[in-house]
Amino acid sequence: MASEHLAQLVSDTARRFEENFQSPPRWIVAAPGRVNLIGEHIDYNDGFVLPMAIDCYCVLAACEKPAGDPGETATVRSITTDGQVDITLAKPERGDAGAWWNYVAGVIAGGRDVDLLPSKFWALVASDVPLGGGLSSSASLEVATATLLEAMTGTTLDPVAKALLCQQAEHQYAGVPCGIMDQFISAMGRADHLMLLDCRSQEVEHIPLVDESVTVMIVNSNVRHELSGGEYAERRSQCESAAKKLGVASLRDATLDQLESHRTKLEPVEYRRARHAISEIGRTTAAAQAVKAGDWPRVGELMVASHESLRDDYEVSCPELDLLVDLARDLGPEGGVFGTRMTGGGFGGCTVTLVRTADVDRVDRHVAGVYQQETGIEPSVLTSRPARGAHVVKAD
Repeated sequence: MASEHLAQLVSDTARRFEENFQSPPRWIVAAPGRVNLIGEHIDYNDGFVLPMAIDCYCVLAACEKPAGDPGETATVRSITTDGQVDITLAKPERGDAGAWWNYVAGVIAGGRDVDLLPSKFWALVASDVPLGGGLSSSASLEVATATLLEAMTGTTLDPVAKALLCQQAEHQYAGVPCGIMDQFISAMGRADHLMLLDCRSQEVEHIPLVDESVTVMIVNSNVRHELSGGEYAERRSQCESAAKKLGVASLRDATLDQLESHRTKLEPVEYRRARHAISEIGRTTAAAQAVKAGDWPRVGELMVASHESLRDDYEVSCPELDLLVDLARDLGPEGGVFGTRMTGGGFGGCTVTLVRTADVDRVDRHVAGVYQQETGIEPSVLTSRPARGAHVVKAD
């Protein structure tokens, strides 16, 4: 069953579709954004991640064009970015760098290789996944597009193949060499479940999070620091160099004892990067077990340790994220906060906090209020239970 929030977004999108194209939509699909509870910067080290789908969605409404409409194209309008584009179905072209429709065109192009060959159509995109906050607005658009193509063609892909198709669209059309987490959780998320994803084997385990006494709070710092370029590639290279010196295929295969015994072989920065990756992999699997046990204080401890590692060893945090984390930590379990950390690539973006549901409003007021006082920046706060992954809402 759709949440009230999603039901309203679907209703609004259907209405706007008819206003734009003078026809009711035949298909409506939805795909969520995500937040990663723990497991950061370890996908390229073959580690584990623990994301969940959030109750923010990209919704696509569509119908076939009439037979007399010229050209074999998909006319896609976005009310989120206020733009419209015609995509040639036989050979979708890339737009300029950063163009929102590259995500759509990339999925249509990849779909041709797996028999997702729709007839010409109109489509309307509406999304309330925050843009630029590290909550996977791009992956939700990709997965929604793939889900729409499935509904239109009657061809259902294996979920892993569907997620990988969307990942390749982002690589090839958007030029972003992302990992697999965002597309996997958007495509395969389950309501009231986290997803433990093995980035090496691509195996998925759904971890129940059914305790309604805890809520996930996401606070967007609303800052994004301009970087000199190459920070992520540099860290990946440092991890690969450390793995080579440790004699392992990836840091997934190393232990902290092994790292300590080889410390003199590594540059100090390589040692710190490797210590984060190895310890974060352990924290992620431990957090999954703690969630299963309902041990929220333990989950919280692991989240805080993750933030400290990202801040000190991986050096991808920033003053604003550290402030948000400190403000939440100051409340502690007695104030309703089990744990908190930065989430996403870093240098800005969001924190994720595990909060006692009864204390959500108080935590929100404290963290957002003091943050705005100290920085002059108004943060954006949303709360979510683990939400449902991509699905068809309507298909005539």
